[in-house]
Parts: sequence; structure tokens; C-alpha cells
Amino acid sequence: MFNNPYNKYKEARNAAWRVLIDNDVRQLPVPIVQIARNNGITIVKDSEAKMLSPGVSGMSILEDGKWYIVYNDVENSGRRRFTIAHELGHIFLGHELKGVHRRTFEKVRPQEEIDTDSFAVRLLAPACVLWGLNIHTAEEIQKVCGLSRAASEHRAKRMEILYERNKFLTSRLERRVYENFREWIEKNKFAFGVDN
Repeated sequence: MFNNPYNKYKEARNAAWRVLIDNDVRQLPVPIVQIARNNGITIVKDSEAKMLSPGVSGMSILEDGKWYIVYNDVENSGRRRFTIAHELGHIFLGHELKGVHRRTFEKVRPQEEIDTDSFAVRLLAPACVLWGLNIHTAEEIQKVCGLSRAASEHRAKRMEILYERNKFLTSRLERRVYENFREWIEKNKFAFGVDN
């Protein structure tokens, strides 16, 4: 039961919602660096740390009881944001990271990596907020959420399924996220179309 992929998805989704609520996030793009600071997590550019191997986008390090995230600052801003959110996912999901944890892009990925990607996309592009803004396309998601093109395309596909099911605001946590964003949604729901 606990290894059920849907349960893992729900755990990552709910953790992302709790982070948005606990950090009083009320607009997009989500202030990912501020969330890290709020939680005592230091974010470091790899151009300063020089710790990442080629092909590695980021890593989490627990040193003397303090978390650090090192990210590849040469990558585009959407990719950097996703990498930081992914690493936050490892921390907030309580993954047992011993020493150093690196984010890479392997064909076969461990469940923890899938879970942290799920956390990251739900943190940076919460479905209920996209729904409130009536956003459907990857272009709109990229523009509003500050995601990479690839992450925006992936989120747009998932949003299609969610729109078909029309199952928004069914969770207490999701309703709280939506309430936090409600004023911002009302002010911006016509501002983000790609044709505007």
C-alpha cells in the first residue's frame, strides 16, 4: 500500500501544497529562493561552489545539521528554478540523503527522483492556480510559472487530464492553496494569455 505510485504522488502533491501554505505563497511565479531562505536552506551557485560534475543540475548537501542546495547557474532560469524545487523536494519529503545528493537525468530513475520531480512541478505550477487562471498551454505555463519549456509541456499534458476530470478543489489543502492565491488570481486571470 505505501509503495503504491498513487500514494507516492499524493504525498509529493500534499507536501508541495503544505510548503505553499506554510510559506504564505500568494502569487506566481513561486518565490523558490525565498522559500528556501524561510526554511533555513542556503542556495549556492555552482560557479561559486564548483562542486557539480558535468551533466549534473544540482545537489543537496546536509552539513552540520544545515541544508545547502548547489545548482548549475549556467542552465536557463526555468531549469534552475526546477532544479532548486526538485532539491527542496528531497528535503521536504524527508528523503534519507546521506552526504551529498545529485540531480541527474538518467533513463531509469529511482522512485525518489520521480517523487521529487512531482513535488517540484506541483510547487512551481499548482494545478488549482492554473485552473483559476484558465491556463491550458505550455506557453502560458512557461510564461506564468517561470518553468523551462520541457517542464511546461509536461505540466500542460497533466493539466489536460485534470481539466477533463474537473476535480479541482476537492482536497482541504488544495482549497487552502487556492484561497491564498484567490486575490492574485482575480487580478490576473486575463493577463497571462499568450495572445495578449
